[in-house]
Amino acid sequence: MTYSTRSVTYQSKNNQPITIEYSDQGTGRIIVMLPSLARSGRDYDAVAELLVKDGFRVIRPEPRGILGSSGPMKDLDLHDFAADVAAVLDQEKTGPIVVVGHAWGSQPARMLAADRPDLVCGVVMAAASAGKLPPGSTEKPYSRLRAEIDGAGNPELTKEVRLENLRKAFFAPGSDPSVWLDGWYQEAHHAQSHARMFTNIDEYFSAGEVVPILDLQAEFDAVVVPNVMKPYLGDRVTVQVIKNAGHSMAPEQPLAMSKAIVTFANKIYG
Repeated sequence: MTYSTRSVTYQSKNNQPITIEYSDQGTGRIIVMLPSLARSGRDYDAVAELLVKDGFRVIRPEPRGILGSSGPMKDLDLHDFAADVAAVLDQEKTGPIVVVGHAWGSQPARMLAADRPDLVCGVVMAAASAGKLPPGSTEKPYSRLRAEIDGAGNPELTKEVRLENLRKAFFAPGSDPSVWLDGWYQEAHHAQSHARMFTNIDEYFSAGEVVPILDLQAEFDAVVVPNVMKPYLGDRVTVQVIKNAGHSMAPEQPLAMSKAIVTFANKIYG
């Protein structure tokens, strides 16, 4: 697959330099993809290639601490991560786009829609926890399989333990979890986890007030509490389930994932 890699550098609110690397491929209407916790946008190579074949241009910013993206990593919130994405879109002069946030990536995706509504016309939450729970639930948001999620990329654990963590938290029965053994970034993991914990859920939960949302759920997702967004946001939310996929979704069902994104994006872009 061929894509170009570029970067944008801008100053943080504390006048520190931030550089965000991003891949850019294809032509046409734009879809931006934001990756899962502590992982790279390269996880979506297969999905991106399919989107390009369907006539879209795909931009994938790398979060700070991953590949060529760098900047302050301490005491970040989701506004910071959303600003990084906005810097890329401003440089590319994209106008409003459809943004896909996988798992943790849905949090900066929704934050971007809230902070910069001029840049977002639709949000896809792919295997993404809502951050709130159904009425009457006694669970804690973002709490399912926390130890397994945090342990999946922990280099201090054995390969066997990490594979079991991946199997439990990320993959459907019968899928090969070893495809995600590599590609974890621990500094990014800590910074992104901190941002989630120290950003008020109401600042990003609804992705602003107006944009349509596709709640793209995985049939065997052991992490996400399903069907939370629509009861809160009503007709703004469309729910679709990807069969035979776990929380990782993209390496298991790239074709089904891309088709769902294309259908949603075509409706948004008209």
